[in-house]
Amino acid sequence: MGSPVLAVDFGTSNSAAAVLMEGVARRLPIENGADTVPTAVFFPQDRGPMLIGTAAARAMTEGVEGRYMRALKSILGTTLFHEDRMIGGQRRTLAQIVTAFLAHVKQRAEAETGQHFTRVLSGRPVHFHSADPERDARAEDDLRACYHAAGFDDVRFLFEPEAAARAQTGQGAPGQTDLIVDIGGGTSDFSVFRETGSGLEILASHGIRLGGTDFDKAVSVAHAMPLLGLGGQLRRTLGDGLLPVPSALYHDLATWAKIPFLYTRDTERSVEDLVKHAVDPDKMGRLRDVITEHLGHELAFAVEAGKIAANTATPRARIDMGVIEPGLSAPITPGTLNAALAGYGEPLREALFQTLIDAQVPPDRIGAVVLVGGSSLMAMVRNQAQAVCPSASLRQAQALTAIIDGLAIATSDLP
Repeated sequence: MGSPVLAVDFGTSNSAAAVLMEGVARRLPIENGADTVPTAVFFPQDRGPMLIGTAAARAMTEGVEGRYMRALKSILGTTLFHEDRMIGGQRRTLAQIVTAFLAHVKQRAEAETGQHFTRVLSGRPVHFHSADPERDARAEDDLRACYHAAGFDDVRFLFEPEAAARAQTGQGAPGQTDLIVDIGGGTSDFSVFRETGSGLEILASHGIRLGGTDFDKAVSVAHAMPLLGLGGQLRRTLGDGLLPVPSALYHDLATWAKIPFLYTRDTERSVEDLVKHAVDPDKMGRLRDVITEHLGHELAFAVEAGKIAANTATPRARIDMGVIEPGLSAPITPGTLNAALAGYGEPLREALFQTLIDAQVPPDRIGAVVLVGGSSLMAMVRNQAQAVCPSASLRQAQALTAIIDGLAIATSDLP
């Protein structure tokens, strides 16, 4: 028998680790006894130790001076991943931060199991970057290097939707062809699979760079950012007439991975200039407060909570922006949520059809669509899946743990 293999699902929003014990996936509590941990880190300004997961979020929301970071996976394959900058009192790269996160997962797994892990089977999206093959390949190389730096000698990868399919063994009808729809924080991935007498058969896998963080951004831009001045007007420095408020800063502020990099003196100067020329200086003043007081992540969490509330049709759902200004909030309804996400329906539908084409399986041959990933809970996703495969049943897998369970099961195939 080979040395033990640790299964790791390093996700954009959440991560998990597991091992296979007596043929059963055993999830390892990386933090507070939970099956998953938020993929987030916090570096105290006083150079204290890095915090991860809910401890990182708690430090940020409690006002501890420092740098909070989330959605680091989305930076893999970009030049930004290797640029060093001042974080937590010293210069670091995002590659070093991801390595430290993975090293923590490894240490906690070893403490929990009493085993030493030098081998890892990691999930990965079908495409980190669906429109750029070179960047896509570089992203896997980046992640592999981080695993090696974290102390793993043997690093293997498995497509995340294929891992999720492994976790579905025995849950569908024998010989039935099913479709995995895995909507994660940063990517959407799909696999057509069939369970046969000789094992699981993957007929095709496909993926696009679109996920829950994109949904959050769209909701934020449509609902929250107008209360910070987006869509407003500016007075010209010279001459008459008005100019539209530039939107680039707002789009960055609505993007989880870019928020930490807005807290610079250059950004503060740009916002001060906007306040000076704004037709509505009160709204623009809120933007200034978000930047100078480092409230971007608090706002992003509020948007995410509002999105979830509207998706479940919670009465009088709102995005609570009271951290910026007492009593400030943005109403959000299922209708306005659907309107904000309308542009994502077509790429999802196209990706679903492309997966079926690659598998050479017509939509009416799909017996069940298995929904995986936290963002698969969105009504828009369910509606698109049902529209593409109208005769299929919809089955909700364990949203956050199907992939890690499947990865652990798949470690049995490694020599």
